[in-house]
Amino acid sequence: MDNNVETVFRYRSHNLQDTDSLAAEVAAAVSAGMVIGLDGDLGAGKTAFSQAFARHLGVVGIVNSPTFTIIKEYTGRLPLYHMDVYRISPQEADELGLDEYFYGQGVCLVEWSSIIPDLMPQQHLHIYLETAGLEERLITVTAAGEPYAGLCRALIEKWGNEE
Repeated sequence: MDNNVETVFRYRSHNLQDTDSLAAEVAAAVSAGMVIGLDGDLGAGKTAFSQAFARHLGVVGIVNSPTFTIIKEYTGRLPLYHMDVYRISPQEADELGLDEYFYGQGVCLVEWSSIIPDLMPQQHLHIYLETAGLEERLITVTAAGEPYAGLCRALIEKWGNEE
């Protein structure tokens, strides 16, 4: 498969349990070195998704947004590097040495990844959460390259694709 081809999965989450189910599927499919970008408006559910993802990755304890610490590290089935780049410039992000995390032995979850598009690996998974009601969210999962496209195809096979 061409690594430049994107595969897109669209999902309508009716509540936190649906979002949790999606996070569980993604967490079950990740492996060392995978990078996931999370974007969406304030309050769209990035942190809720991150918390569910971490729990399903086997992280025990409180997981909250690393807004002021930039990067938090957790131990689970794989190391989890949870990042929030909202408050930093692309230059500051570059100085943090994110490549060491992106190409390390863990999984990177990057909130507000659209702020640092040039620093994100060319191949990664991107999740965009959009508010569609009090609890409802439209979630678009875009895979750039393998193995991310395989993950998207598995989600489409399991749940179909919201149009």
